[in-house]
Amino acid sequence: MIYESAGWMADDATIFEALEETTDTGALLMLHAESEKLLDLMTRRYHTPELMKAHGAYLHTKTRSGVTEFEAVQRAITLAEVTGGRLYFVHISTSRAANMIHNARRAGLQVWGETCPQYLLLTDDVFKRPDGHLFATCPQVKSERDRVGLIASVISEGLSIIATDDCTFDTSQKAMWEGDFTKIPFGMPGVETMVPSMHDLLVARHTMPITQLVRLLSTNPARLFGLYPRKGTLQQGSDADIVIFDPDKTRTVSHRDLQTVCDWSPYEGRSFRGWPIMTISRGVIVSRDGTHVGPEGHGQFVPRNAHAEVAYDRSQRAMTRQR
Repeated sequence: MIYESAGWMADDATIFEALEETTDTGALLMLHAESEKLLDLMTRRYHTPELMKAHGAYLHTKTRSGVTEFEAVQRAITLAEVTGGRLYFVHISTSRAANMIHNARRAGLQVWGETCPQYLLLTDDVFKRPDGHLFATCPQVKSERDRVGLIASVISEGLSIIATDDCTFDTSQKAMWEGDFTKIPFGMPGVETMVPSMHDLLVARHTMPITQLVRLLSTNPARLFGLYPRKGTLQQGSDADIVIFDPDKTRTVSHRDLQTVCDWSPYEGRSFRGWPIMTISRGVIVSRDGTHVGPEGHGQFVPRNAHAEVAYDRSQRAMTRQR
């Protein structure tokens, strides 16, 4: 719903027609929900040499207040209601938008949402740091109130999935902003730290059942995106994709210990309890203690079935209404 100048933005009419198509095909429309016009307005207001010198990267959060997200989420939910379409919101960053999605599900709409570790672990105070520009994402991390509210939404399963939205830029690429917040490359690394960070936050600290964490990270994505039961479950006939996980192993994050070539991590110096010690893909050990040991060229194309989860959709909406 943004990036109009780049030619990527879908207007309301386009979204409406796409949602209509999902009712016939069983497809799932994935939507980045932010208000382009509000973003442009706020950017014009704050994009001055004086303000950029005074506030630096913190202007990134001043120009993307919560309303830029939840206004767009509400608008898209209305279109999904009218069309009966299937709608999935990516990287939700505000608690108000998460509540809107939860309420839509309870009302019986085919609407789902995800959030990401950065929105559950960080707040917009990071932009006040000398290296605050490193943390710029789209949408960006929000307030402590939003962070707490999003954790509650994940625990209540008002949001269905936790995903990384990984988009990695190293420090030299991030430095291209040169003091102009509109030129910061948006995105952060996060693939390797997702499972440990979410286990530490949700299971170790908030006592979420580990089976619920598995649903959020594996089963629900497989179901919603037409990969279940080949993926997302351990049962006869499914791929033997297994993570062996030590819930008591604690490690302090350093980018030097990760497989990525990126020279920083948003969680540098933070300790997380619970780390994978082995990964098995289709019955083959591919990772052991953080080191890749698998064969090259092991990946496989996995086709998805758009209609496979109609019954699942209905049962999940019924469960959500009961909650």
